[in-house]
Amino acid sequence: MKIYMMTDLEGVAGVINFKDWALSDGCYYNLAREFLTEEVNSAIDGFFDGGATEILVVDGHGPGAVNIHQLDPRAEYMRGWGDGPWPLMLDNSFDAVVSVGQHAKSGTPFAHLAHTQSTGYLDLSINGISIGEFGQLTLCASELGVRTIFGSGDLAFTKEAQALFPGIETVAVKRGIRAGTGDNLSDKEYMNFTGSAIHFSPIKARQLIREGALRAITRAKKENFGIIKIDPPYERVAKF
Repeated sequence: MKIYMMTDLEGVAGVINFKDWALSDGCYYNLAREFLTEEVNSAIDGFFDGGATEILVVDGHGPGAVNIHQLDPRAEYMRGWGDGPWPLMLDNSFDAVVSVGQHAKSGTPFAHLAHTQSTGYLDLSINGISIGEFGQLTLCASELGVRTIFGSGDLAFTKEAQALFPGIETVAVKRGIRAGTGDNLSDKEYMNFTGSAIHFSPIKARQLIREGALRAITRAKKENFGIIKIDPPYERVAKF
């Protein structure tokens, strides 16, 4: 099974806030990169144990976050858009899409570091279905016939993924503790608002991710899940 692994940083256990952890000039940015790469390696381990034959790790965080020197050598690493019409080298040669370190979409209650591209978005929808960054990629995957089988991140993200793809295997490594959407806040206020969470230790998070990845690929061989079809024409609505 050939796997396309999208990665992001804000959904990683131990990544605390935007300013210090998710921005390239943050004082803990290198530590955040280490935390992400170890979660990625744990997922890689679980998928290969379950029978994966190839894994492409896609560095999806804005300034880049995966530490390639630390990355499991069985996987390949990709950074950049590519030449094709689909996002970040995605095509129908892949059997499955998975996501590690993913955050919830903008305006999600009880989410941690929730946003869609930036904190300026209030909502993004396709044909009336509200989606975030995860949904943008995985709807493209579905259009190509590629299944989405696994996602890890904060608890609110896992609920978002399960609502979009019933049956998907998910792992929550932290949970936000603030109610409300924050729609009435400025960007700076929203970044503070969505920055409160309870985290698993990075070591426990990695164990859970490895186990979840193994479950996902094992189930995917026997069960039919991970595709959603939206009929054209397509209407994209963004609210700021």
